[in-house]
Amino acid sequence: MDTSALFVQKPGHISGQPVHRKKPAGLSQRSRRLQTSQGRQERLVVAAIGSEGKDKAKLKLGENLDDRIMSGEFSDVGSTKERLTRPLRKLLAQDPIGPGRVLALALARVGQRWRTAAARRMPVARGDIREIIGQPVFIPLFKLYQVYGGIFKLSFGPKNFVVVSDPQITKQILLTNAGAYSKGLLSEILDFVMGTGLIPADGQIWRSRRRAIVPSLHKKYIAAMVELFGDCALRGTAVLERAAAEGKAVEMENFFSRFALDIIGKAVFNYEFDSLTTDDPVIQAVYTTLREAEYRSTAFIPYWNIKPLLYLVPRQRRCLEALQIISDTLDELIAKCKRLVEEEDEEFVEEFLSQADPSILHFLVASGEEITSKQLRDDLMTLLIAGHETTAAVLTWTFSCIADRPDVVARIREEVDRVIGDRKPGIEDIRNLRFTARCIAESQRLYPQPPVLIRRSLEPDTLAGFEIQEGQDIFIATWNLHRSPQLWDRPDEFDPDRFGPLEGPAPNEVTEDFKCLPFGGGKRKCIGDQFAIFESVTALAMLVRRFDFAFAPDAPPVSMTTGATIHTTNGLWLCPKPRADLEEVRQREAAAAQGGNSAAAVAHEEPAAAGAASSAGGCPLQTAAAAAAAVSASFWAAWGWADGSWM
Repeated sequence: MDTSALFVQKPGHISGQPVHRKKPAGLSQRSRRLQTSQGRQERLVVAAIGSEGKDKAKLKLGENLDDRIMSGEFSDVGSTKERLTRPLRKLLAQDPIGPGRVLALALARVGQRWRTAAARRMPVARGDIREIIGQPVFIPLFKLYQVYGGIFKLSFGPKNFVVVSDPQITKQILLTNAGAYSKGLLSEILDFVMGTGLIPADGQIWRSRRRAIVPSLHKKYIAAMVELFGDCALRGTAVLERAAAEGKAVEMENFFSRFALDIIGKAVFNYEFDSLTTDDPVIQAVYTTLREAEYRSTAFIPYWNIKPLLYLVPRQRRCLEALQIISDTLDELIAKCKRLVEEEDEEFVEEFLSQADPSILHFLVASGEEITSKQLRDDLMTLLIAGHETTAAVLTWTFSCIADRPDVVARIREEVDRVIGDRKPGIEDIRNLRFTARCIAESQRLYPQPPVLIRRSLEPDTLAGFEIQEGQDIFIATWNLHRSPQLWDRPDEFDPDRFGPLEGPAPNEVTEDFKCLPFGGGKRKCIGDQFAIFESVTALAMLVRRFDFAFAPDAPPVSMTTGATIHTTNGLWLCPKPRADLEEVRQREAAAAQGGNSAAAVAHEEPAAAGAASSAGGCPLQTAAAAAAAVSASFWAAWGWADGSWM
């Protein structure tokens, strides 16, 4: 089945949207695209303890939020008593010389003590859960952050969460006192699909799985994967070329989701999804499971914990069927991999990379670790979901950011033409695509994946002077950190140059002191960060090299919805158009195909790698694995990764 129809449509037939829509005057194109989302975001009713609506309306822009919090304005006792005594104090103060004025002064002093006592308690916001349903959850959290500051408690009925939007508090939770926190609620949500995989696991299981998986993401493996990224990008280019030739728009979120699925299938367990051009029950099962995981992450009533409902509710029955399909497929792949490991005559060394199958599954099986098939399935499902969803989301929002920025596209294209030319990028080329990588980093700042990190305290702790009890659920609001006007200049603008000179280090939680968390931080930081960066940079470079992208004129506004990552509500519809000088590019590519590639191989690979690649046969992964065996360590040393610190 050709799946291109799933994400390619002619303008005028996109998501049932009419071709002609009245556009508000005086709005830029990006403003029009975001107006629907922003309109929905404007309505948030939060009854703050001790904060009256008329008082909020009088607050002036720029008023010091910390002073307001320390005054006890948002706390329970301080505000309630102040509200009760304020009219009496004003009445007594009208007595110019009598006892009334003395009493008013006494009440003022008592009020000061009330505020001081209240300031020792964490600010509390109470909300109506109905106001969050139907909009991205991180939007109301941002509005609350603007009122309550870097740490506050959010209560919904009997349940409450501590919301953290302060870099130093975040650093304490993720790094300096990380042992006092677990994944908590996240583990409960993802148990049905990831089990005891690396992301939801805690304690000894997490340490064991990390020790097993991290070594598989070694330098030779990443080098082999860059070759795979290029091959998948070329397949995606062919899909976009057909759409451009027919004048069709492409739903890029679906496109990138399938692109990332093809890559992660080969990279993790050597399975060829080929979802950009075909479809099968396994692909549908994967997406059914992914959507269920996202649904459970945002649902407020976990009815699926009631076992009979798993068989009575249609969506839960579909999920169980999908999980069975995936489980059966993984069992077959695991059994096949075990047979291959038994038959092959390869010594397992520190940077083991099979010539026939350089996947993570092959590494784990070949390592000889005593591990059950159930644990392997959990590991593979964890890597499948984590490595697929985030990359697809990052690329979707990156293209949303650059589609109406020809200046940015021109800089990316100039860099790509200069560094890569007509070739697929090699691992050393990625090092030099610095502006392209900064565009990815800036997209991750504007649209963090995920927008909220979840933790649970395992023991009492103190955050910013506030006591945290054992078992307290915590939301680290990554969106708030990345969009805070107190932390960033022009926080809502897409500016790849904001991170400093291109020759400087790549932005991460360390360089930005935890105000930017593209891959989390601390010991639970994403282990596949470099994999994801190289994958995203390769895709961005190779697509921009061939196409200009513009928003489809009749497309719905680009708005956000919450899942495991930030999704679009109605898709990202772009019209690909061959770049103006494409014919010249094609002529160069034709010349390269006739003999230029061999010269490039000599220039960019050691002779041994070129010979190994030619003997590996037609399989792209085998060719990539053979070439990767001779990658020079000088590249990794130049990035400061020679000692493995990149992992």
